[in-house]
Amino acid sequence: MSTPQPPMPQAAPHWQAAPAPSHPGYTSPIPITPTHLGHALASEWTKIKSVRSTMWTLGVFVLLVIGIGLGAGALVSANAGEQDLAGENPLSFGFFGLLLGSMCVITLGVLTTASEYGTGMIRTTMTACPSRGRVLAAKAIVFFAVAFVVTLLSALLVAFADVAMLSGARSPSGSEWLKGTVGVSLYIALLGLLSLLVGSIIRHSAGAITIMIGLVLAPLVIALFMFSESMEDVRQALFEYSIPNQLSVFYSTSLTDTGPSGWDPLWIILGVTAAAFAGAVALLEKRDV
Repeated sequence: MSTPQPPMPQAAPHWQAAPAPSHPGYTSPIPITPTHLGHALASEWTKIKSVRSTMWTLGVFVLLVIGIGLGAGALVSANAGEQDLAGENPLSFGFFGLLLGSMCVITLGVLTTASEYGTGMIRTTMTACPSRGRVLAAKAIVFFAVAFVVTLLSALLVAFADVAMLSGARSPSGSEWLKGTVGVSLYIALLGLLSLLVGSIIRHSAGAITIMIGLVLAPLVIALFMFSESMEDVRQALFEYSIPNQLSVFYSTSLTDTGPSGWDPLWIILGVTAAAFAGAVALLEKRDV
C-alpha cells in the first residue's frame, strides 16, 4: 500500500485587478446625452400639435376673429355713408372678433398644463425632464409662439379686408397698424399665457377656465351695475382696467377718457403674467406631481 503524499503547496495566482471605473456603480452601455431646453421645446411642440384640443380651439378662434371681423366691416360698409365713416379707424372693427376669440386662447392655455394633471401624463413629463422650471418654460414658449402667430395672421387678414371695404374711413397711421395687429396679438398671446400659468397653479381645467373667464368679463359686468355715487371711483377703475377696455385701447376706442392708453395695456398684462410665472414655478417646485 502506497503512503499518501501530502499536498504540495501551490503558489498563489497573480490576479490583475480590473481598472476602477471613472464613475462608481453601474455604467450604461447606452450613450447618455445631456438634455437641455431644446429637448423640452421639441417635446412640448409635439404635444401641442398632436392633441385635438389645439386644432379645435384654434380653429374656432380663427373662425370667430375672421368671421365676426369681416361681418362687422361688411355690415358697416353696407349701412353707413361716407360721412358716417369719416374719422373712423377701420381697424377697430376687428375688436369684436378678438374679444370673443380670446375665450378660445384662454381655454387652450389652460388645457396645455391642467389637462396633463387630469390624465396623469404630468408624471411622465416630469420623469423625462426632472427640471420642473424647464418644463414650464418650454410650455410657455411653445404656447406663446403658437398663440401669437395665429392671432397675428388672423388680425392682419381682418385688418386688410376691413380697410379695403371701408373706403370712406380714414387711412390708419403706421402706429395704429402696429398696435392693431402686432400689439393686440401680443396682448392676446400673453392673456393665453396667463391662463396657462393659472392652469399650472390650479391644476384643474374647469376651475382655471372659470377663473380666467371671470377675470375677463366680471369687472366690466360688475361696473355696469354699480349705480351708487359713493362707488363711482371703484366703478371707474373697473371700467378702465377691464380686459375688454384694455383690448379696445389698441384700436384707440377706449370706453373711458382716463386709464391705460397707448401701449399701457401690454405692460400691465406683461407684469401680471411675470408675477404669475414666478408663483407657478415656486409652487411647481414645492408640490408633488
